[in-house]
Amino acid sequence: MHFKDHKDSDSAVKKGTHLGQLASVGQIAAGIAHEVKNPLTAVKGFLQLLKEDYKDSYLEIAQAQLQNALLTLENLLHVAKPDLETEPDQTVNLSVELESLINLFQDQIYRVEITKDFSDTEALVYGKKNQLKKAFFNLLKNSFEAIPEQGSITIEHFVKDGNVTVSIQDTGVGIPEDKLSMLGTPFFSTKVDGTGMGLTQVFSVIYQHGGEIQVYSKEGEGTKFVITIPKESKKITRRVMDLDLHFEKGLNLKGFLIRNRENFEERLLAEAVNVRGKIDEIQRTGNVNLLDNAHKLVHYIVDAQEHEVISFAQEEGISWAKYSLTLAFKLEWIQTIRRVLWEFLYNYDRLCDRENSREHFYSLEKSINELIDQFLHYFFISYSQYKDELIRKQRETVRNLSVPIIPLTASMCILPLIGTIDLQRAAEIGEKVITQIGANRIEVLIIDFSGAGEIETQVLKHLMNLLDGVAMMGCQAVITGLRPETVKLMISQGLSFENKAVTKGTLQQALVEYLTLQKKNDASLV
Repeated sequence: MHFKDHKDSDSAVKKGTHLGQLASVGQIAAGIAHEVKNPLTAVKGFLQLLKEDYKDSYLEIAQAQLQNALLTLENLLHVAKPDLETEPDQTVNLSVELESLINLFQDQIYRVEITKDFSDTEALVYGKKNQLKKAFFNLLKNSFEAIPEQGSITIEHFVKDGNVTVSIQDTGVGIPEDKLSMLGTPFFSTKVDGTGMGLTQVFSVIYQHGGEIQVYSKEGEGTKFVITIPKESKKITRRVMDLDLHFEKGLNLKGFLIRNRENFEERLLAEAVNVRGKIDEIQRTGNVNLLDNAHKLVHYIVDAQEHEVISFAQEEGISWAKYSLTLAFKLEWIQTIRRVLWEFLYNYDRLCDRENSREHFYSLEKSINELIDQFLHYFFISYSQYKDELIRKQRETVRNLSVPIIPLTASMCILPLIGTIDLQRAAEIGEKVITQIGANRIEVLIIDFSGAGEIETQVLKHLMNLLDGVAMMGCQAVITGLRPETVKLMISQGLSFENKAVTKGTLQQALVEYLTLQKKNDASLV
């Protein structure tokens, strides 16, 4: 799919329109910020306290809905006054950030093919790293969601005319032409359950960074977003942040973190903006509580409870494997916890005003890093072990299904051979047949070849040896459903079932004869 370039004037008009719309939203957001957000935050705190004393599903629902409302307000405020975001500016390599974001969609790769065409990968832009990552995360998320079944997404990165350009093109459902001018408008969305705030945030952040956005789309063919941001010539590293946190003299680091629990959560969510959608998705499933678990892990770490860290890592590994949660996201989340914990450690040391020695600070730093590394180590081991065991069980199930021995009576069974039989499957058949004959005292085993595909000579020879083993176990083998081509192959190779098994033309003939015979035997015994 190819799109014709828009004229520069069209792009400029679009940007001016959006800036006007975003300014209007800013006026609305400024009015509702303190009137709505603060009381809702207080309600959230009380619900959290209630949850500690009462376990009730209604409290869970209320808290989830309240969190959704707060998230909408946060998005609105970030769009309205993005300059108030405390995140410092720094140089950002968009190609590196795009690589990490793509990994967060591992669960979609099976249906959507990703094509990357990255050049000028050393190029940098200047701005708020997390806000930019969130913008590109929203664009990628929209592209995946626009593809209902199978499709592809093409991502390009290059430098042109002093700008870093990123294009994201999907083969999704596309956007009607009359709706294109509305993109980026707050509360306008082409999705049934969308709020439009995701794209509003995208436009707001790109404009705040002096960038431009062009959108090309055609219904039924897909959509292409092209983002250009001025290139930065020199690298500027991120500064350490001084946070406005509560501190009391004599407070240890754990007490400091407990005292500033809400601030810690806010910093976590701010740092993890690019995976915020995943956080909300995982929280809604009820299987893993990311925020509560983050606090638990941090408390174990600052208390240097190594065994608890390891045990918790093992539990987490099983949970993430069990519910098939994205591994790349977990790594991103733990690294976010590490970064935020480091911020709080820095601010704790700053507020202590040299109450603690340098040696104490660096010892604490070393302990934190070692324990987080321990957590990741045991998490991945536990995750892998659970997955390996799951794969082993699945393979065992497949093996059982590929050798379905069906009991007809206490002493008679059928083994229907279906599909292709290679040497490996023939070996599995042999192993299971001998084991089942011994375990269940099978006297007659009817092996039906009518559903089997073409059989090679080596496989036939293996099955002939199996019939010898069946006879050794005191079981009568009955062969049915042999195809003419199989019989011809046996004749040409000098192979025969003589003295090894009884042959019948069809499974039905064998069943009639042997079931009738068994009834007669049962009657004579009576």
